[in-house]
Amino acid sequence: MIVPWLDAVWGVTTELAPWLLAGALAAGLLHVVLPEGFVHRQLSGRWGVVKAVLLGVPLPLCSCGVIPAGIGLKRDGASDGASVAFLVATPQTGVDSVLVSAGFLGWPFALFKVAAAVVTGVAAGWLTDAVSEGHGVVEAAETSHAHGPWWRQVLEQADDVLQSIWRWLVVGVLVSATLTVMVPAGALADTVLGAGVFAGFAVLAVSLPLYVCATASVPVAASLLHAGLPPSAALVFLMAGPASNVATMGAVHRAFGGRVLGVYLATVAVGSLGLGMLFDAVLPATVTMGAHSHGAWWADLLALGLVGLMARYAVSEVRAAWAPAVDGSAASVDIPVGGMTCQGCARKVGDAVRGVDGVSAAEVSLEAGHVTIQGAADLETVRAAIRQAGFDAP
Repeated sequence: MIVPWLDAVWGVTTELAPWLLAGALAAGLLHVVLPEGFVHRQLSGRWGVVKAVLLGVPLPLCSCGVIPAGIGLKRDGASDGASVAFLVATPQTGVDSVLVSAGFLGWPFALFKVAAAVVTGVAAGWLTDAVSEGHGVVEAAETSHAHGPWWRQVLEQADDVLQSIWRWLVVGVLVSATLTVMVPAGALADTVLGAGVFAGFAVLAVSLPLYVCATASVPVAASLLHAGLPPSAALVFLMAGPASNVATMGAVHRAFGGRVLGVYLATVAVGSLGLGMLFDAVLPATVTMGAHSHGAWWADLLALGLVGLMARYAVSEVRAAWAPAVDGSAASVDIPVGGMTCQGCARKVGDAVRGVDGVSAAEVSLEAGHVTIQGAADLETVRAAIRQAGFDAP
């Protein structure tokens, strides 16, 4: 059992790596090409909802990273509808997710998934504007662009994208491999889950509260198809999984109120089920299970590179977890940090600060927007390290 499972893990990894790495680089290019604040400035007028969706669809933001960005839109003057449309559509896609979906499931499925994200995002935005009463609490959110040559910015942003989702990618690969080995091909086709409606509801019940990024959800969706579930069930998972989770629900309720949260969840649920059944009726034969990369030397090489990156991220997090904690009874200094929007940003700042000679302990507060340090380090050197990492340190 172990050998087939390991072979399945490696097979999924070789399928994932080429598309994931290409998508991460494309995400880095997109980040560099779009001027800072571009997304925010464009969301005005009657087509604000549509603009929010079209601008959000290619962005490489998963459901944790999209929360501060979406709420930041409201803070900067976007309508509730445009902000919610961005929150619904953006985490379902991204250039990396589209490429991985095409590699695993074929281009028709990948493009249909993009269209589904657009439809559900626009529907959620328009319905939100119809019911919103402008309630909720808005929290500030900032964005930050890396410094240095453009190619370095691209690589740093691509690395940030991968680091922000690496744990969920590992979970997705392991779950996919386990399902592939434990559930033989087509085993569920003749059960009640082989029917689109029942399979869709079952997958939806699991997907709504679950956190999974758009890219990591693809190998799991592929394993569902391998087990005999219809394409509609895979589409439900690819839409509802990334678009919703418990944290996102809480953020939407806090920022926009209960009515908007109801619209948010209803749109994701009804939209994923309805569009899934439409796909089963129109394009089920276009789904192809990609297996052509497994065994190719270049795919194996890229897979090894991806595994190396995952190991580096894991080591970084372990070091951060075991780093000396700030002693509340000892002297310390708080340094403001601008541009942190997620835990990945906080980790990056922490790694940069802990690497400065003389820093004996460091603790990053994402909520307060500062890093607390102890030791004999030169403060200007610490600030320079923070700026080098791509954040502001006044």
